[in-house]
Amino acid sequence: MLYICCVSFLVYCNRISFEQFSPSDKHKFLGYIQCKATMPQLCDLAIHVNGQQIFFLNQKILSAYSGKLKKIIGKEKRKSQIKNLSIGIDNFPGGPDGFEMVSRFCYNHGKIKITVSNVALLHCCAVFLGMTENLSPGNLLKQTETFLDGMIHWSLHDIIASLKSCESFFTYSDTSGLVEKLIFSLLEKLAQNSVIATLIASSSSSSSSPETASRFRFSSSAKTTPESTKPGSSSKQWWFDDLIILPPMIIEKIIANMGACGTDNNSFILTKFLLHYLKNAVLQCKGGAKSTVLYSRADYAGLAGTAVHGVSRNSFSCRGLFSVLRIVSGCGLSRDCRAKLERLIGGMLDQATLDDLLISGHDDRGVFDVNLVIRLVRIFVNSDFLSSQKLKKVGRLIDKYLCEISPDQNLETSKLLGVAESLPDSARDCFDGVYRAIDIYLESHPTLSFEERSRLCSCLNFGKMSLEACKDLAKNPRIPPNIAVQALKSQHSKIPQSDYPFSVKEVEGPSTSSSSGHMVLHSDNVERLSQETQEMRMNIQRMQWRVMELENACREMKGRISKVVRHDVNVMSSTPPYNYSRSPFPRLC
Repeated sequence: MLYICCVSFLVYCNRISFEQFSPSDKHKFLGYIQCKATMPQLCDLAIHVNGQQIFFLNQKILSAYSGKLKKIIGKEKRKSQIKNLSIGIDNFPGGPDGFEMVSRFCYNHGKIKITVSNVALLHCCAVFLGMTENLSPGNLLKQTETFLDGMIHWSLHDIIASLKSCESFFTYSDTSGLVEKLIFSLLEKLAQNSVIATLIASSSSSSSSPETASRFRFSSSAKTTPESTKPGSSSKQWWFDDLIILPPMIIEKIIANMGACGTDNNSFILTKFLLHYLKNAVLQCKGGAKSTVLYSRADYAGLAGTAVHGVSRNSFSCRGLFSVLRIVSGCGLSRDCRAKLERLIGGMLDQATLDDLLISGHDDRGVFDVNLVIRLVRIFVNSDFLSSQKLKKVGRLIDKYLCEISPDQNLETSKLLGVAESLPDSARDCFDGVYRAIDIYLESHPTLSFEERSRLCSCLNFGKMSLEACKDLAKNPRIPPNIAVQALKSQHSKIPQSDYPFSVKEVEGPSTSSSSGHMVLHSDNVERLSQETQEMRMNIQRMQWRVMELENACREMKGRISKVVRHDVNVMSSTPPYNYSRSPFPRLC
């Protein structure tokens, strides 16, 4: 074509003569001139499909097969009286691709190859354009209906492929009844599994519509074709991987036709399929490119809710419930369904492990979902028939969880305190685990203020801490001094008087100032003190002196500040006013 156009341009410019052409070139050139002359007559109709693409076609050819286009063309001719018309078609099934297939059918004298992959699109296009037998025998609508009548002989993969093709024009294919017809054929194939057959029978018996119920009654004598079976067909889950390619709206239609949508779901096998489907969808959304992600989290919310209702009516372990929570959390689960699932998990939190609690957060405020754990602990604490044994088991689990989340740089102090204080004191026989978590948190958050560190240590019960933990706390420079003194005093009160026969007093002698004092230790028999008691004694003495030194330093600093202030006031009163205009520093407003 490019060659013919270039030759035409040269002839037009008189650069070459027609006699210089070879016989084959003359034939090509004459054919091009004839086609160019007849083009306006052959393409007298411009159709703009869905605002995406324009097709230049012949009015007579299209009108011979499409009743809708014939009516539109006649109406436009009466309006404008123009031979070459331009019309627009909106909401056409399949868009320009579907219209191109219909155009090929019309220009090929009503012939086109129909397959399981394009029959749904061709059928919807034929219905949309009114391509019935009244216009042409064996029109497109009749051909697609004949092909669909043989659906009973299709394999399971053929039905799924046809359903998958409805994805781009689902609304129209659903309203035309084609999706429902394909789903019934799919359920017939799945009914070869005894579990699905039982479920379908129960749904049909509870159906209020006799017509709908009759469609679910599949013949028990139907022969199973080799294509419809699999080597592992004895397994109840053999069809799970086959259906995961279908879009969520078609899966919802399948579940609804089985009578297990929403709160009606009480089937264990369907619940497992939905979880399998949602897990695959979440993995695709996380690992796939943005251009391939067609559906948002909200599109899977209905399926996630149906799965949660099924979980609540079947027996799942604590670990299984956590797995369900991980799956449905990425599918736009509603607040009510999430609360329902959390109540199930919270009621058996004593069966959970540390790995179960380590669920990643969905925001930038932390690595783990700490708020979830706080909610689960509160549900567990407020549950009925709570034994002290279960409570202490959860207490040990939460202490491990605290140590695991403490190094998180984005973890707020209030969140760590919320987890630590979510359990009552009776849940812990020892607070060493809580102190260990606080120590890790203080080490990974060195910029915390004195008030924040003191507030963090307020959740500790010093009376339930071991002697070794208190000794480590007293030596820890990250712990505020007043907290360390409280911990040591609590340990001092726990030691029997026979094992710890000394008293601690602050004595202010006449030779010392009011800001200083001496620690006097009275002992009747020091040799009887054990090594641990002596270390405790030295720790108490060391901490008391540390507090007193800090107080002395504070008083000395206040005295120096007051002297400097008085000196500056005297200097200001004896010197003339300062000239700010000569100051080398910028003036503050």
